[in-house]
Amino acid sequence: MSANKTSEKQLSAAVKSGCSVPVLETERLMMRGYQQEDFAAYQAMVTDPEVVRYVGAGQPLNPEQAWQSMAYLMGHWWLKGFGLWAVEEKATGKVIGRVGLYQPEGWPGMELGWMITRSHWRQGYAFEAAEAALAFQRVHHSDTPLISLIHSENKASIKLAQKLGAVFALGREISGIQALEFSYPAVNH
Repeated sequence: MSANKTSEKQLSAAVKSGCSVPVLETERLMMRGYQQEDFAAYQAMVTDPEVVRYVGAGQPLNPEQAWQSMAYLMGHWWLKGFGLWAVEEKATGKVIGRVGLYQPEGWPGMELGWMITRSHWRQGYAFEAAEAALAFQRVHHSDTPLISLIHSENKASIKLAQKLGAVFALGREISGIQALEFSYPAVNH
């Protein structure tokens, strides 16, 4: 009985210590950690061929891959203390994208990345969320150089990175895919 109680206590402590994702708020958006209820919206986004055309291999994810991807985003926060936020439109409460910082093991640097649902393209949401993520990085990880890796044909993302202050640094291959690396200027202390 005592061993059972200890196990319950340990489990309760582990659950309470969970990973805390800071909430960022902009004029139109709430940026927060992903929750189980977000899966349908996340799955719809990552299974849209147009949305994922320039991400990774450019292939839509199946439902199992979509679940693994969303869990991976939360695991990144747990392991690194930073990651990509679920981007929620305040007016509707709908999750419309993912934006934030990314640096899995073996990645060439801390990356600022974004993905917005197609129905919300060209409305400034990616810029608004990326600007908030950039400000977070400048406060909490200012000593870490920041990059964005962008497919050479993704003109909208190239334009967005430049609008955020990034400059082209070099072309590189990432997991067999050619990408353009954009660097963000260092923060002066």
